[in-house]
Amino acid sequence: MGVLLTPIILKRELTLDSLRGLSFAVDANNYLYQFLALVRKPDGSLLTDRQGNVTSHLAGLAFRTTRLIHDYGIRLVFVFDGKPPELKRDELEKRRQQKRKAEEEWIRALALGDYATAFSKAVMTGRLTEAMIRDAKKLLELLGIPYIQAAGEAEAQCAYIAIRGDVWAASSKDYDSLLFGAPRLVRYLTIQGKEWLPSKRIARPLKPELIELEKLLAHHDITREQLIDIAILIGTDFNEGIRGIGPKKALSLIKRYGKIETLPSQLRSQLEEQNYSAIRRIYLEPQIVDNYTINYTQIDETGVYRFLCDERDFSYNRVKIVVERMKAFYEALDKQAKLGWE
Repeated sequence: MGVLLTPIILKRELTLDSLRGLSFAVDANNYLYQFLALVRKPDGSLLTDRQGNVTSHLAGLAFRTTRLIHDYGIRLVFVFDGKPPELKRDELEKRRQQKRKAEEEWIRALALGDYATAFSKAVMTGRLTEAMIRDAKKLLELLGIPYIQAAGEAEAQCAYIAIRGDVWAASSKDYDSLLFGAPRLVRYLTIQGKEWLPSKRIARPLKPELIELEKLLAHHDITREQLIDIAILIGTDFNEGIRGIGPKKALSLIKRYGKIETLPSQLRSQLEEQNYSAIRRIYLEPQIVDNYTINYTQIDETGVYRFLCDERDFSYNRVKIVVERMKAFYEALDKQAKLGWE
């Protein structure tokens, strides 16, 4: 879910052409959840193979990702979530309850033949299982696309990779990478992307957005530590925040009082109950992996066909498009390497 910072975010809308040739650390779980939301049948059910294995996330990963790589030369490294902090337990349980409720409403709508409502509810039911994550990693390996298993929050690892300069920016729908210190965050890194709005039963088009941390902080004349305190006031994945305080009010309070410790006692006491010091440490001292490698290898063409066509029932002709895209990408990489060497 992430932190609701939109009203105070300073962003710049981009085109994919302006991102050509750049590299990104992608919050893989966040990315795959988007495919689970939108890559569905008209009744809202997920795509599956004949054995019942979910393939919606693989379809998105195979076709949309390889188009970004092939058409725009964008280099991606996927980062998968590790063990969540203990403070995230309540948020995860809340999400599970929301999914269960949406699933019940989806089933009722299907029984009534109300497919518009059914689809709007189905997009909120996505569960990313261990089996689905294993399939996603296997596909990435076969395509030669690098991925990293984070120790904790994927967005913390994405931020760390960006801070080190190993990628140009972090990429996620959520803003948390900024709190973890990512110098740049690109949201909606997608081709003709859409975001489903269940309450309106429509999908809105999305365009890439760039948020630069230093510019955001300078614009509001705050520090990153103060941005974290603002997030804690609003509510994060690790705490509820204070009822009635949104982004603009939280910004005003922190600019006036400086930090949580000097807020009026009636506000500070509520955050003490939510263990704000521990939440700060999650953002300022996250669990990260620092011995990672980011290398595009080569596509295992036979393996891709075997996995997607033979095991997961994808069309050979469609998979051929994926294979040809990646072969062309690696040929371009080889030419660049030779030119650089010469």
